Amino acid sequence: MVTPERDERAMFKILKAVVGDGVGARLGTLSLPKRHPIDTPNFVGLTARGAIPHLTPDNISKWSELGGVYIALEDFMETTRKKKSPPLLEMQSEDIEPLHAFTATPSHIVTILGARRHPAISSPIGNAKDSISIFTSTGFQKLTNEAYRQSVGAVKPDVVIPLADMTYSRATVFTETKRRTNVTSSKRQLRMVERTEDWLPEFFAASEDDGDIITPSVFAPLLPVSYATQWEYFNRLEQDFASKLSGLAVYDADILPDLGNHGPLVPLPRLSLDYIATPQEILRQVHLGIDVFSLPFLNSISDAGIALSFTFPPPSDSSDGIKSLGINMWSSEHETAVKPLVEGCKCYACTKHHRAFMHHLLNAKEMLGWTLLQVHNYQVISDFFAGIRASLSAEPPTFEKYSDDFMRVYDSELPTGTGTRPRARGYHFKSRGGDDKINPPGWEHYGAESDPALAGEMAGLAVTGAAAEGKETPLIPDANAMELDKQGFAEISN
Repeated sequence: MVTPERDERAMFKILKAVVGDGVGARLGTLSLPKRHPIDTPNFVGLTARGAIPHLTPDNISKWSELGGVYIALEDFMETTRKKKSPPLLEMQSEDIEPLHAFTATPSHIVTILGARRHPAISSPIGNAKDSISIFTSTGFQKLTNEAYRQSVGAVKPDVVIPLADMTYSRATVFTETKRRTNVTSSKRQLRMVERTEDWLPEFFAASEDDGDIITPSVFAPLLPVSYATQWEYFNRLEQDFASKLSGLAVYDADILPDLGNHGPLVPLPRLSLDYIATPQEILRQVHLGIDVFSLPFLNSISDAGIALSFTFPPPSDSSDGIKSLGINMWSSEHETAVKPLVEGCKCYACTKHHRAFMHHLLNAKEMLGWTLLQVHNYQVISDFFAGIRASLSAEPPTFEKYSDDFMRVYDSELPTGTGTRPRARGYHFKSRGGDDKINPPGWEHYGAESDPALAGEMAGLAVTGAAAEGKETPLIPDANAMELDKQGFAEISN
């Protein structure tokens, strides 16, 4: 198949494709106006209310190589009776784009706007024919295609992902191995495709009717259903929208081998919104042809107190057996360890601090601990992708060999932290009846668990001491130390 040449103004340039038809691992550069180019394969950070958890914008610029961020519109769409318009949509900025200004995103970083977080919380009310359900800090509400388009025009992101009729599982806490986008009903799958196919031309047409030119680059969603179910949607993307699209937002990377049947879509950059739980899954999706990744596990692994320790290519000496993908900084073995989190790492945390300090910060619940872990883990992932790009550019390419070695050398799952995570942001979770509280209580009654009598007295179910005999409790005990010791009131010290 001969792939049509893209316009010279195309923002994505393929430098090298390992597979001749372009559907497979490839090396490229993603360039958007006023932003630093992103060498691909690479990743973008996932934000909470526009911010990378634990990292301030100045630290992102100074201590990370991050080139882009994914921002969810639902993070900002809270409304009340008194406040009908979200503050984000009222942001006025002359010199920089409103989304950059409101979130204080560094000017060199690409902003990618989607309607929902990644991964998203399942809605109890579902989507409708002309809207999707989003989860804001003030509850669930509907977002129409027109309202979404107007919001995009107001905040001016660099890249926008049009609405997709996505259905997510109801799990509130995932097992880190299962996707949240699986839909088993064939009728529901077909409706997902039909609605998404109807919404895309409306997204473009509304702007054209208003005389407004959509300035953001548009990444069309590819749904997590079989190719047979959405092949007509693929055909329409190819025939009607290929010239208007700047990329593809892929919700299931396993659909990519079928992309070769649609030549004009092959050169477009591909953003993975599939659920990725391990670096092994990253390598698998690079092999399938993903260019840019969003990594849900990256923020959560820092919250868990884990310092990532894997490299690509993997170490050649694997005589120690299967290597762990990370190091649990909560472990007591680090109490006196004055060595870097990971030997050879050039991040700020490893060059300026040591494991004992990190262990102390986590146990003291100091926010600096999670900040340093986030700096370190983002650097590990950046180095990981740099290694992938180097293996793809080598002659001959060594990506496949190193990928096989990685699978053999490293554990297949990320380690689990043993300490207390930072407090969860409530609007990122939806609990159901009977679920345990995500955040542990900040305080509890002293001694209530160890003294049943005292616990009963505090609960009003028991009366102890002098009050049990109908007497008042004296301000000064009328017994000597020996008697108090017998009653368990005190201990005599020598």
